[in-house]
Amino acid sequence: MNTISSILVAAAKSLNNKFIKTADIDSEVLLSDTLNKNRDFLFLNSSSIVSDHNIEIFDKLLKRRAKGEPIAYILKKKDFWKSTFYVNKDVLIPRPDTEILVEELLKISNENQKLSVLDIGTGSGCIIISLLKDRLKFQGTAIDISKNAINIAKYNAKIHQISNRIKFYKSSVDNFFKGKYDLIISNPPYINKFSLKYLNRDVISFEPIQALEGGIDGFSIIRKVVKKSSKLLKRKGKLVLEIGHDQKLRVIELLKREKYFVNKVVKDYGNKYRCVISTKL
Repeated sequence: MNTISSILVAAAKSLNNKFIKTADIDSEVLLSDTLNKNRDFLFLNSSSIVSDHNIEIFDKLLKRRAKGEPIAYILKKKDFWKSTFYVNKDVLIPRPDTEILVEELLKISNENQKLSVLDIGTGSGCIIISLLKDRLKFQGTAIDISKNAINIAKYNAKIHQISNRIKFYKSSVDNFFKGKYDLIISNPPYINKFSLKYLNRDVISFEPIQALEGGIDGFSIIRKVVKKSSKLLKRKGKLVLEIGHDQKLRVIELLKREKYFVNKVVKDYGNKYRCVISTKL
């Protein structure tokens, strides 16, 4: 009998056989999406029969997961901060650790401020859109070198109804000269090219390499962001950067060299250094 519970048991087993560490939860998420129900429904209706049509849909999704494709790309969505964002293989999947940036941005601002914000390397737009949804008087600008990423970020801005408060540009940080900003945020590529091979199969085989690789030492884009931001920021403007867990000292050095005051370095949920907040002097 094709009951919800029997399907989940078989699905988890097939994913375990492919060394998928999150086999149980992945099976539940994919079946929930297939049935258009939440996961609680699965547990409360475990003996319900699943139609052949839905089993067919579910099997296709399961095969993709078995090949290592991330759940977010299969379902074309990912929760981040307080919202759900559209994602596909053209953008990095938003991570819970990146929510630290949003948290810190909200701490250093208040609801009545009218600040201009630039997001460098916006990807799906999850950081700046989350910020603008919580700070209704902010105006945003977002850049990315990928045209496809810009289109996805524009779509996310539209579904979250903030298109009127944000402008998007396809541009590298080097070639961007528009405006002066109170706040610049960036989650730049910061993994050195030799470490890419050690990333999870889900990441290295499916996510865009240009959104991950920070050159030979992992600092090639960070250096550009720090240097360019010093020209784009207003005096006493803030630069908030996501960094690799082992990059703290070098990033502080780079910031000081470009005449920033380092306010604080914040750890992520795994107790690793993840976010640097600095002020242009």
